[in-house]
Amino acid sequence: MQLTEEEILKKCAEMCKNTLMETLDISFCEVGKDYLIAKMPVTPKVHQPDGVLHGGAMVALAESVGSAASHIFLDTKEFYIRGLEISANHVKSVKNGYVYARAEVLHKGRTTQLWDIKLRDEEDSLISIVKLTTIALTKSR
Repeated sequence: MQLTEEEILKKCAEMCKNTLMETLDISFCEVGKDYLIAKMPVTPKVHQPDGVLHGGAMVALAESVGSAASHIFLDTKEFYIRGLEISANHVKSVKNGYVYARAEVLHKGRTTQLWDIKLRDEEDSLISIVKLTTIALTKSR
């Protein structure tokens, strides 16, 4: 059974309850055949001391959207999804508004997945480029 976009986004919202994603106000806003987009408000809650978006908050957004995409596009009834490695290059700072993270799969292997995640501001300017490697671990029965 194929889930609708609305059902997938609802499932993603449910995954956020009582997690870091809820704390950072991350929400999922769009899903396609091979991508997932989440957004996070840029407020003082996620600023570093000089008033711009903290790099760690950007990485948390990127890992959240990449891991959620792994959950959507893999059979999580059979597997746990875990992050293995993350690498981020921050190219522009942001003081307010929203940051959007789009995760697209570069490699979808049986065990590992490689995600390309680009963070952009409301004007569609590139903020950060992130690579995330996830692993699918078989659940014990």
